[in-house]
Amino acid sequence: MTPGSDSEVPAFTRALGLPGLTDLHVHFLPDPVQKKVWEFFDRAGAEYGTEWPIHYRLPAEERLEILRDLGVVRFAPLVYPHKPGMAAWLNEWVRDFAANTPEAVPTATFFPEPGVARYLADAIDQGARCVKSHVQVGAYDPRDELLESVWGLLAEAGVPVVIHCGHGPVAGKYTGLDVFADVLRRHPRLVAVLAHAGAPEYALALDLADRYPGVHLDTTMVGVPFNRSDELLPRDWAARLAGHADRIALGTDFPSIPYEYATQLRVIAGWAAEDDRLGESFLRAVLWETPRRLLSL
Repeated sequence: MTPGSDSEVPAFTRALGLPGLTDLHVHFLPDPVQKKVWEFFDRAGAEYGTEWPIHYRLPAEERLEILRDLGVVRFAPLVYPHKPGMAAWLNEWVRDFAANTPEAVPTATFFPEPGVARYLADAIDQGARCVKSHVQVGAYDPRDELLESVWGLLAEAGVPVVIHCGHGPVAGKYTGLDVFADVLRRHPRLVAVLAHAGAPEYALALDLADRYPGVHLDTTMVGVPFNRSDELLPRDWAARLAGHADRIALGTDFPSIPYEYATQLRVIAGWAAEDDRLGESFLRAVLWETPRRLLSL
């Protein structure tokens, strides 16, 4: 069974014996920042070469109700800065958001700037269980000396970083898994979740998972019938996932996706059906067990 629409998602998870979903890659932002993000997506035709209609362009409370109706019992509300001076403020905002939203897990973010290790350490001390790094939007080099202590801090604490470091949907000055691989070589114990499975360098993302035990991939927008993501996956994708069944975690990019939430779940279910070594146990790991382990739930 696969969910044909959002209304069928709860039945899909119940059939797997799951109490719901845990989503590692959801975005909630302060209203003025969220407005700016959606304005950017409204220009996606010019920025990305493809239109990007926001399916869940709704007030925050309505978005939370949709997640509850879907059966998303826990999620990581990821925030990210695009310039210096934003990250510490975003960390305060998301801490308050999580404190007032039972399903939300406390998260944090950072930017290469003086004091970054201090404010990130403070966020972790105050309960952050997951950190977001957006190399593309932030347009920073993950190898920046200002971040060396940050990667060390995260590796030592075992706090996962969901990092958008791939070239998709458009390449940036410092995107590319080869760039982030330099960070992993210096910090091999880092728990790094490659957002969007490192799109479009999917095969290289799996190679990094082969090499480093802390490297995971999230499913965000991977293989969906949008912007050729389904066409860009390697032909042996499902077969290669069989070797990493415990290192793939549900991520969706809700709410700024141009399709229903159920679309991502149908794609993941398709991978599970494609290889006999995957199946329902793989689905339970992706949709529940692995994201919960990463978030220390």
